[in-house]
Amino acid sequence: MMLWLGAIASANANSLNSIRVWPSPHDTRVVMDMGSEAKFSYFTLSGPDRLVLDLKQTQLKTKLPIVIKDSPVLTKIRHSTPAEPSSYRLVFELKSAQKPEIFTLAPTADGQYGHRLVVDFKHEGTASTSSNNTAAKSAPQKAPAPTVTTRAIPPSKIVVAIDPGHGGEDPGSIGPTRKYEKHVTLAIAKKVAAKLNSTSNIHAVLTRTGDYYVNLNKRSEIARKNKSLLLLSIHADSYTTAGPRGASVFVLSTRRANTEIGRWVVKKEEQSELLGGGGVLLSKNSNDKNVSQTVLDLQFSHSQTEGNKLALKVIQELRQVTKMHTSKPVYASLAVLKSPDIPSILVETGFISNPQEEKLLFQNYHRNKLAGAISNAVVEYFKANPPEGMIVVNQLSGSTHKVKSGESLSVIAHNYGTTTANLMKWNSLKSSKVFVGQELKVASPGATSSNGSSTNVRSTGYTTVTHVVKSGDYLGKIAEQYSVSVSSIKQQNNLRSNTLKVGQKLQISIQVKTTIYQVRNGDFLGKIADKYGVSISDIRKANNLRSDSLAVGQKLTIPQP
Repeated sequence: MMLWLGAIASANANSLNSIRVWPSPHDTRVVMDMGSEAKFSYFTLSGPDRLVLDLKQTQLKTKLPIVIKDSPVLTKIRHSTPAEPSSYRLVFELKSAQKPEIFTLAPTADGQYGHRLVVDFKHEGTASTSSNNTAAKSAPQKAPAPTVTTRAIPPSKIVVAIDPGHGGEDPGSIGPTRKYEKHVTLAIAKKVAAKLNSTSNIHAVLTRTGDYYVNLNKRSEIARKNKSLLLLSIHADSYTTAGPRGASVFVLSTRRANTEIGRWVVKKEEQSELLGGGGVLLSKNSNDKNVSQTVLDLQFSHSQTEGNKLALKVIQELRQVTKMHTSKPVYASLAVLKSPDIPSILVETGFISNPQEEKLLFQNYHRNKLAGAISNAVVEYFKANPPEGMIVVNQLSGSTHKVKSGESLSVIAHNYGTTTANLMKWNSLKSSKVFVGQELKVASPGATSSNGSSTNVRSTGYTTVTHVVKSGDYLGKIAEQYSVSVSSIKQQNNLRSNTLKVGQKLQISIQVKTTIYQVRNGDFLGKIADKYGVSISDIRKANNLRSDSLAVGQKLTIPQP
């Protein structure tokens, strides 16, 4: 038996308020939320393997025992009788002998978390090899390279790392209805990876595949271990007020962020590292104590140049499917962008602090649009900048979907952000009937006008309208009115039955198409509006026109619901 003494804190009574367990592929983290800074001691036992942790002057304010089912090292956390009556003893039941890393974290500046005591158990193959166990640690030792399980990647594949921001104990930004950024980022990142993996030349790897925390150093290491040529970090923006909205793309900068919002994002991402203890790790292992995690040196010119090229492609694609907060890349010194050998960008998919965008970010069809835009941008980047000695990237080869019970063609089209007509065309269907188990192509190499004309008609996904239920309305009638399915209305509005009430408001996603019209001699807004059956104000809004003056050859976007 070996004994370590913990950090000295106040002699006042402490409290253990909650315990959170976060298994990940490379470690299992246990976070204890404390009333004040923890004073502790711990030792390990064998036969069976256990970690015993004594919290000095502490009382329990949470429930025990906790059974852990999804960790390869930890099975249970329970209470035991301490040697000192004023202490509270926790026993961690283990599957094998461990050398845990135990450290404290101070309260976060925003008040989201208070004092915490963290225990990290490394999984097999990633355990610490340090033999210096004579003193307690107030910060973890240098983390080993993460274990990443990936299938063999053919040498002809271009590898791209997709990084879902935050995770685990770090929820990221929290929306007005208490929805977490970490869930948005993982969902969108998985969709981006799936779309890229459906191409003929690109293989995508994820820095995390579940709800657990990965510090910023490890995210870059995962990309490097897989020989990734790009790193795209997916986030959802936030601000101190609910007003700002729209997507942004951040790229590496060696100077301060050039906007107030940019400075806020830098602060937010620094905060995320503090949530996970990464800030302590970085400062502990830096040879220069004056170097912080967001100060980047001046040796990253290649990454900056390529990252900027990719950012421009992403912005070009995103503006087709969502509102943009900024029309140009935002420069910021974010730690996740600092890899000198991997061009990196950070995509803010929208403001989760904005009530309307929070709703959008949790809608599957909107996530599909965002993921499609980001994956298209990556494909276009590599077409313009093919890696040396590799084949130019082909267009998307087309994903497939296996029809499940209860699905209709319109529901499948809705889920993939496309139309029933497209699915019928891509799959040579003579009717909209489908059967369970049928495999359908749900992505096309390219989009063309349905009538084959030279007029450029392109789908821009969906917009959401509000329908107020009137007397005589029923779901089938409303679905027919908006050319959607009953099931899609029920799914979008969380309806458990077909019963409606007069005055009830329903959110309905309808597809919007736009026509690009080139102004000819003699044209004016009223004439063009009449031709396409839209209002002048719709055309003004779609093109950000401040006056009705037009120029011959000018291209106008004509919205067509």
